[in-house]
Amino acid sequence: MGGTAPSEPARPVERAPDPGVVRLIVCDDHRILTETLALAVRGDPGMMLVVPPLETPEAAIEAAAEHQPDVVLMDITFEGGMDGIQATRRIKEVAPRSAVVIVTAHPEDRLLMEALEVGASGLLSKTEGLSTVLDAIRDAARGELLFDARQLAALVARTARDREAKRDHEARLERLTPREREVLTLLARGMRSDDMARTLFITPQTVQTHVRNILAKLQVRSRLEAALFFAEIAESRGEPPASAGGRAP
Repeated sequence: MGGTAPSEPARPVERAPDPGVVRLIVCDDHRILTETLALAVRGDPGMMLVVPPLETPEAAIEAAAEHQPDVVLMDITFEGGMDGIQATRRIKEVAPRSAVVIVTAHPEDRLLMEALEVGASGLLSKTEGLSTVLDAIRDAARGELLFDARQLAALVARTARDREAKRDHEARLERLTPREREVLTLLARGMRSDDMARTLFITPQTVQTHVRNILAKLQVRSRLEAALFFAEIAESRGEPPASAGGRAP
């Protein structure tokens, strides 16, 4: 018989969040903290959790990729292999528009630099009050950077000085001849002049001449200072100490 097909029962439609509501992911393995924060967020009409609080960085990365939140509040330390810095780097890859605020009990300069390098929007101390945390979430959603201005200025100035010192060290190293660099490498390994002479098939007197030239060109006063100079160059390049003097910058 002809007739109209029975209509399907209406499915419940999830209400889309207001465009002005901050969509948030919280990742921290301290449940007391996350439950307190989640309760505060649920009572704030200006923000919402897109998923319940998460306890692992891996879960936060997956959730960020799926939901593209406005803000991710990320703890710095977790049990396991990945920390908050590494997680932030991955989140910025899968959700580049999401602002990540890293939360730590010890906001050190090292963490500040690492947070900046991976694209975090801020570094927040766990000693801050709940209202300050909520304000920080709103600020991050608006694109604000949440780093202490004085600490950031001091870090930028120190970084500039370090880079200038590195350029100066590299310039001094460039003055060395290939043979002098070989001697410097062996010197930093703790070799004596006789051992260097046998290794390089030159006389001990020639080694002494090279050492004097090295000290003058590097503007250091002793073999020990030359070895320390060598180690600093290697560290700044992220190389093993044995390779820093062996090639041109």
